[in-house]
Amino acid sequence: MIKAIVIPARYGSQRFPGKPLVPVAGVSMIQRVWRSAQQVKGIDCCVVATDDDRIAHHVRAFGGRVVMTDPDCENGTARVQAALEILEKEGTTVDAALNVQGDAVLTPPWVMQALVDQLGVYPVVTPAVQLSPAQLQTLQESKKTKPSSGTLVTFDQNHRALYFSKTIIPYLRTIPDSGAIPVYRHIGLYGYTRDALSAWLKTPPTPLEQAEQLEQLRLLETGVPIQVVVVDYRGRTHASIDHPGDVAEVETIIKREGDL
Repeated sequence: MIKAIVIPARYGSQRFPGKPLVPVAGVSMIQRVWRSAQQVKGIDCCVVATDDDRIAHHVRAFGGRVVMTDPDCENGTARVQAALEILEKEGTTVDAALNVQGDAVLTPPWVMQALVDQLGVYPVVTPAVQLSPAQLQTLQESKKTKPSSGTLVTFDQNHRALYFSKTIIPYLRTIPDSGAIPVYRHIGLYGYTRDALSAWLKTPPTPLEQAEQLEQLRLLETGVPIQVVVVDYRGRTHASIDHPGDVAEVETIIKREGDL
């Protein structure tokens, strides 16, 4: 089985134009993600899928591999599919791919590894972290001002996803001061077989997907199982960069916790 990591990187973000090239503690976002991906074992190729020559030039300058995709790709998922089609034309038929967003600069390589190890075993895999009572309370406070921040996931005893939501699920009548609680925060990485990815993109948006604005719900609504891989950040802080103001916050985390 041929496995790949594909890193979608678009220049024209409405909220943060040129985001992949922005330096974070002296290293561009896209290079930070690339460095983490290079630590993952069992990958046959790793490519940055972009629509912009500036990003392509930068990635090639630090030794990365680039696939030029159509600027009209609807989202990162579609850009991964486009990248796989280009790779096939170049002679590499990828059977399963891990989609790692180019702004996920604090995603530990061992989290990516946990998904790569399951690539091809299930049609779709995605990670989640279990929250402590204190982390849940922090998330609850955050949602008072940013209700769409953070996605939660529930799953069955075989770790097959039941539902994803921007609302905190499941509802806890009481929150203990310590101990384990069944609340898991979803991390936005996806691994999929080529067939599952193709079927995903051929299916029209579904009602729950449109209500929550979470594209993975399209799979659940059409009966495609998603395997949830519970991961441990090992004390590292989870964060991504969506707005210019997030850069300083991430730099503070890197200064405190060190580079991955």
